[in-house]
Amino acid sequence: MSRYKVIIEYDGTPFHGWQRQEGYDSVQQRVEEAMLPFLKKSVPLHCAGRTDAGVHALGQVAHFDFNEDLDCFRLQECMNFYLTDVPICILSIEKVPNNFHARLSPIERSYVYKILNRRGKATIDANRVWVVSAMLDEKKMHSAAQCLVGKHDFSSFRSAGCQQKSPIKTVNSISIERYGNLIEITISAKSFLYHQVRNIVGSLRFVGCGKWSEDDFRSVFEAKDRTLAGPTAPACGLYFIGAKFSDNNLAEK
Repeated sequence: MSRYKVIIEYDGTPFHGWQRQEGYDSVQQRVEEAMLPFLKKSVPLHCAGRTDAGVHALGQVAHFDFNEDLDCFRLQECMNFYLTDVPICILSIEKVPNNFHARLSPIERSYVYKILNRRGKATIDANRVWVVSAMLDEKKMHSAAQCLVGKHDFSSFRSAGCQQKSPIKTVNSISIERYGNLIEITISAKSFLYHQVRNIVGSLRFVGCGKWSEDDFRSVFEAKDRTLAGPTAPACGLYFIGAKFSDNNLAEK
């Protein structure tokens, strides 16, 4: 049995998230169906980040097992042919060691959240950014966000639907930068709580527009109370960037 790693880019707007769900269109279903003509049988995919409805991916990592050696280039070409009519692209496929696991092996996952900070709707970037018309101070947002780095209880940014046993997570880094009217919030951690990134962004917006001070943000975070934090930012601005793996999971046997 051989294992294969797949890197996938997609616009999550028309999908009900990554995961297969009965009665809904999902990224996982579309990608698995695109594999079928080449593999001649259904094969399940396992991914690094199960994105929600409307969330995008620049480098989603997935893997599957198959009992034959495959021509990765031909499989990639075949899949992209069958994905022509949907906003999904297979960026690469490669054979990896059998101890590689897209969901269990990552030592870090990264997301970026994009805010279009201007008056007026998004046109070119419609459904790919959160439009915030109030002028935001990205430097104050970046400074306030640094209290999140490290191992903490993130209950204040944990949505009610979260099924993880503990609210304790370790954020490796968070940065906020402006490029003209575009603000990008990039955050990396081994794993995240349900809606953690979007809830953090919703609260940082209050700092950026002057509603909260940096001390207010820290106090809300340390209160471990979701009801005190800001609203959940829209899904459309969130992108799964990619995942990092240890050398033990990538080196050939």
